Amino acid sequence: MLKSKDLLGLHDLSAEEINEILNGAFAAKKFLGSGYKKSDDLAGRSLITLFYENSTRTRTSFELAGKYLGASEVNVSVATSSVQKGETLADTGETLDAMKIDFIAIRHPMAGAPALLASKVKASVINGGDGMHEHPTQALLDMFTLLEHYKKIKGLKVAILGDIKHSRVAMSNLYGLKKLGAEVSVYAPKTMMPRELEKLGAHVARSREEAVDGADAVMGLRIQLERMNGGLFPSLSEYARFYGINGEVIKYAKPGAVILHPGPVNRGVELTPALIDGGSSLILEQVTNGLAVRMSILKLLAEYRENNL
Repeated sequence: MLKSKDLLGLHDLSAEEINEILNGAFAAKKFLGSGYKKSDDLAGRSLITLFYENSTRTRTSFELAGKYLGASEVNVSVATSSVQKGETLADTGETLDAMKIDFIAIRHPMAGAPALLASKVKASVINGGDGMHEHPTQALLDMFTLLEHYKKIKGLKVAILGDIKHSRVAMSNLYGLKKLGAEVSVYAPKTMMPRELEKLGAHVARSREEAVDGADAVMGLRIQLERMNGGLFPSLSEYARFYGINGEVIKYAKPGAVILHPGPVNRGVELTPALIDGGSSLILEQVTNGLAVRMSILKLLAEYRENNL
């Protein structure tokens, strides 16, 4: 059982809790493949998706996870909500809480927003990404994808390349993978690499080749085009040339190494189309696994609520 009513980040989860979520995802994945995607596990429960940033994969995945498990699901459109009238996040949460909501999945541009919301509501809050802090469900689905493919995580080497500094995906993966015994190597332009990342257990490589050398899995991170005006790198073409993952770079990985990406992918920038669409790519499988992981999380949080609230 999880130890909290909320899932806010992998920094605060134990290895045992992470494994419990991943184990539950195997059952959910089997359910998704059964052909009849309807259960009553969360019958009588309610889920709100509250996204202050655009999303397709994460929001839709939460919504489908709730529906497949039998919960009542509502998407709150921030663009047309009382937020536009000046309502604070705390007030929004308390309003939703007054409607006896069980789960709130939130994405917010400010780090710490899910934790603030969780402190104000009785509902279980699930962090769908907050600022440059964490994206725990993405990291969990990444780990589940590796576990499903390799049958283990301990001892694997995972290379993460891209905008590490601004990536909540990278931070959650680093926390989670290290707790489960994987080795994590990172590489990015100096303008996109946070300081003292080694203190969190990452190996900061000096080149793409060093980062990928001997890797079981290579993960590209999306270059956020909205940051182009910030002067973090000269151009997309130069980024692809000097920092992107291509056929020559991937040769340094172990034979059969898999390709991961949280999506959406800027084709030809973080990864070449040949790698994205190749036989080693698990990018689309990650999408399916995201649904399985979020179903597992909802069921475990429901169990916590039944026993503790």
